[in-house]
Amino acid sequence: MEMNYVDILGIPITRTDHQSMKRRLISHIEQDEKAFVVTANPEIVMEARKDARYMNSILTATYVTADGIGIVKASRILNNPLPERVTGYDLMIDFLRTSQERSYTIFLLGAEKEVLNTTVRNLEKHYPNIRIVGYHDGYFNMADKEESAYIVERIRTLSPDFIFVGLGVPRQENWVADHYHHFDRGVFLCVGGSFDVLAGVTKRAPISWQNCNLEWLYRLFQQPARWKRMVSLPHFAAHIYKEKVAKRK
Repeated sequence: MEMNYVDILGIPITRTDHQSMKRRLISHIEQDEKAFVVTANPEIVMEARKDARYMNSILTATYVTADGIGIVKASRILNNPLPERVTGYDLMIDFLRTSQERSYTIFLLGAEKEVLNTTVRNLEKHYPNIRIVGYHDGYFNMADKEESAYIVERIRTLSPDFIFVGLGVPRQENWVADHYHHFDRGVFLCVGGSFDVLAGVTKRAPISWQNCNLEWLYRLFQQPARWKRMVSLPHFAAHIYKEKVAKRK
């Protein structure tokens, strides 16, 4: 079935809700296909606008979902509303549960070694039947072709159903885009700093904060160094309103 998109400053955001996206990605697994999922927020959109390579990486994705509430609000301002947020973290958690039930296999790529080891231990504790077939930390040199080739070959050999990539922006999207053609199957889902949450290093915003669309503020309180990245938010809003005015004309 053909998917519709909403253009947000040059990024084609898939018009979908969480459950529909979940079902579609599982269908890729069941049909032995591959898919590349980018979960976009305003920071990602603005980064792509100033980095041509990153923009090209995102445009190679099978799906780009609205991870941030800013994307959903922007779609409403542009009179082409998206149904809801479809976050990488929530998709990952759903797929972990589904994998426990259906014996899907998982590969984890990203984070520091100790964080990743803790993530694996926690997942195996909370999901006793989960099948984590492999993992590799995110502290490798992407410019080192041999090291990337080793990781690619490991994933190809293990042939996991889900590959959760937590290398951070823009490394994770660039890495998948650069090597996606080597793979025949598997859902590659970019999940940012989700392994830190699973390992207990950082906490996700409580539901009450999420419901008030203040998850970004909660993360800023936890990681004050993120303020530089938050500067992109007013710039994103300004570009959205500028586009709205342009469309009216």
